[in-house]
Amino acid sequence: MPSFEPFVKRRTALLTTYKRDGTPVATPVTIAVERDHAYVRTWDGAWKAKRMRNNPAVAVAPATMRGRPRGAAISARSRLLDGAEAKHAARAIARRQPLLQGVLVPLAHRVMGYRTLHYELTTLRG
Repeated sequence: MPSFEPFVKRRTALLTTYKRDGTPVATPVTIAVERDHAYVRTWDGAWKAKRMRNNPAVAVAPATMRGRPRGAAISARSRLLDGAEAKHAARAIARRQPLLQGVLVPLAHRVMGYRTLHYELTTLRG
């Protein structure tokens, strides 16, 4: 089974979500790895959130901040978190980039009136 090991040292991943017609759309995101799963965040109006709501299957690859892949992609499943799980994910992501993800992104989401969403990624058993 693939693991999130390649993401432990990288802060950014290229998250590929899928449109209803199966077209892949890749977006760079901050990733936080914890044992056998990982966390990513976005806001409620983001297209990737809508795509994950319609199809939880995703692919994730190590990447540069600009979204250039730096390794092989692995297949995963996304799950929207709520309550204590979402708070835990927010803390894990904030530890990765304290200023950007701990302060600036949450502040920007509040100022813009966005609802911040946290997702857990788990690898698909193959």
